[in-house]
This record gives sequence, C-alpha cells and structure tokens, in this order.
Amino acid sequence: MFYFFQCNFLLTITVYILTFLIGLPANLLAICTFFKKLGDKPSPNDILLFNLTASDLVFLLFLPFKMYEAAVGMKWYLSQTLCSIASYFFFTTIYTSSLLLMAIAIDRYLGLAFPFKYRLLRKPLYAAAGSVIIWLVSAAHCSIVFITVHIPDLNATLPKTVCYENFTEQQKKILLPVRLEFFVVIYMLPLLVCIFCYINCIYILYSRPHISKEKKQRAIGMALCTLTIFLLCFLPYNLSHLVGFSSNNSPSWRYYTLLPSTLNTCLDPFVFYFSSSTFRESKTVSLLKKWCCFTQKTKKSDTELVTVAE
Repeated sequence: MFYFFQCNFLLTITVYILTFLIGLPANLLAICTFFKKLGDKPSPNDILLFNLTASDLVFLLFLPFKMYEAAVGMKWYLSQTLCSIASYFFFTTIYTSSLLLMAIAIDRYLGLAFPFKYRLLRKPLYAAAGSVIIWLVSAAHCSIVFITVHIPDLNATLPKTVCYENFTEQQKKILLPVRLEFFVVIYMLPLLVCIFCYINCIYILYSRPHISKEKKQRAIGMALCTLTIFLLCFLPYNLSHLVGFSSNNSPSWRYYTLLPSTLNTCLDPFVFYFSSSTFRESKTVSLLKKWCCFTQKTKKSDTELVTVAE
C-alpha cells in the first residue's frame, strides 16, 4: 500500500511540475506575442488565441494548489473557501479552453467555406464578444463548485481534510446531474463541432489545387493538435462525469484524470503555432527554428565527417 501511494505521489507531482515548467514559459511567450498584436490590427483568430493563452495562464496560476495537495498526501489543510476558489478557477479554465478551441475551429471553417461572405462579417469585435460569452458560460457552469461545497452537512462533526471530494448524498443529487450536463454540453458538443469543422477544412484545402502544401500541412497539424487535446487531455476527466452519473457516485480514480488535463497547457502552444502567423513569426519562435535547423545541420555534418573518416 505504501509503495502504491509513493508511485501515485511521484506520478502526480512529476506531471504537475513538468506541466508548470513547460507550460508557463510557453504561454508567457504566447500572451506577450498576442498582446502586442492586440495593439496593432488584431484578427478575430488572434483575439481567440489570446483568450486561450489567458485561460492557460490562469490554470497554471492555480496549479501550485494542486501541487500542495499532492505533496501532503492528497489532503487539504487550508481553508475550504480557498479550496472552492482554487477548484473553481481550475475547472473553469478547462472548459473555457474547450469552448475557445471550438470557436477557433468554427472561425477557420467559415473562413474557408464562405471566404467572401465571412470576410465581410469577420470583425474583431465579434471575436471579443464571443470570448466574453465563452468565459461567462464556463464560469457560470463551474459555479456549481461553490454551491456544492457550501451545502451544509448536518452530520459533519469534524472539519474536512479533503478538497472537493467525499460528497454527501445531498451534494451528489445536485452535483452528478450537473456533471453529466458538463459532459454533453461543454465537452461532447465542442468536440463534435471541432471534428466537423476540421474534416471539412482539410477537404476544402485538398480540393483546391492552388493552395500551398504548407497550408494544407498546417491544417492537418491544427486538426491533430485539437483532437489530441480533446481526447488525451479532456476525455478522461469528462468520462468520469459520465461514470459518476451512471453509478451515482464520484469515481475513486477521478482525481487522477485531472493529470492529463494539465497537459493541455503544454499542447496549446502547438495550436498557436499552426493557427497563427503572428505566433509563428515572433522573434523567439524564429530563434528556436534557427537553433533547431543549426543543430540538425551540425549533426548532419558530424555524420558526414564520420562517414568520410570510415
């Protein structure tokens, strides 16, 4: 049992630390790039990506609370109010990201399917308004955290030492149906919309011979990145909602489904790269490209020298 606990602890804390160390600098680079673009002539895509980056940074800001929770043996010795706040922002950013990825997919599909009509309607103001609506929708949904945690438990005699776990029957009557609605409305719906949009984007691009190969490859890369985020990062956690509703109990393994959700912040920069010329052409990304090319050339030269020597 002790060995099992140690393995779980090491896995959890390792994933959280790596996510923080990789995700924070990548998203800081992205938000600086998009922030500069907002002061110039931002496209709707830039505004959506800026909000996606902001969502990732809020997520990373509250990730240390999860690190603390893992470090003390999955217990919570801080106040329950702080637990509610940390959980609220943690979950809100997960669903904000899924809805923003859907909005980005819709923007790209409409731009390709109806280029002339959509160009007349495609205004930054609409993207800004859409982003605000997305934040409000995810924030309103996740307010269930406060409602659930602060339902009075008349049978409780000792203070709780866990955060957003071990729910009473009264709490589960409210929480489990809401989680099912999360699964259907703000996970499955965005996923299906993204699949529809990117399949059609790729079809449209490959049906037009004058479109460059690079643009087609970026569309495939964007589709694969988005699908990976939905299936690898978001599916396990959202699947726990479906299982919890079916069994009328929060699954014991639910906490560990949050681990792949954290990887979203490391994969989103790939979305920025494939979907935004602003991010691709930023100085830091350009330097990284040059460094990678230089490294590959150096390795190739070393290989050639070894071959000649032989």
